[in-house]
Amino acid sequence: MLAKLPFAVEQVQTDNGQEFGQSFHWHLLDKGIGHIRIKPRTPRLNGEVERSHRIDSEEFYRLLEGQAIDDVNLFNIKLQEREDYYNYHRPHGALTGQTPYERLRQKAPRPTVIGVRQSHI
Repeated sequence: MLAKLPFAVEQVQTDNGQEFGQSFHWHLLDKGIGHIRIKPRTPRLNGEVERSHRIDSEEFYRLLEGQAIDDVNLFNIKLQEREDYYNYHRPHGALTGQTPYERLRQKAPRPTVIGVRQSHI
């Protein structure tokens, strides 16, 4: 995943879920990436991630129109379509109507902290 990003990741902020335990922590450190954990039971500290959960529920799962997709390949195709729309075509209020791609192109590189969220799969 890191190779696909158009910027360097210096730190990752996560909640304290099991999936972000020691293996994840040491993998990040091996890659030269810092790992910040939010305080337990404080999802408000991961507000952008929590908002993304809501957007996923409102937009991505609605795109599936209630279908249960048992085919992993089909699910991944739908997920990629949603990701492309979200990053390249969907205006974002927090970005003054720009897409993430438009904002990324106009910004100079700077230290980046990304939030990692649990998978909905």
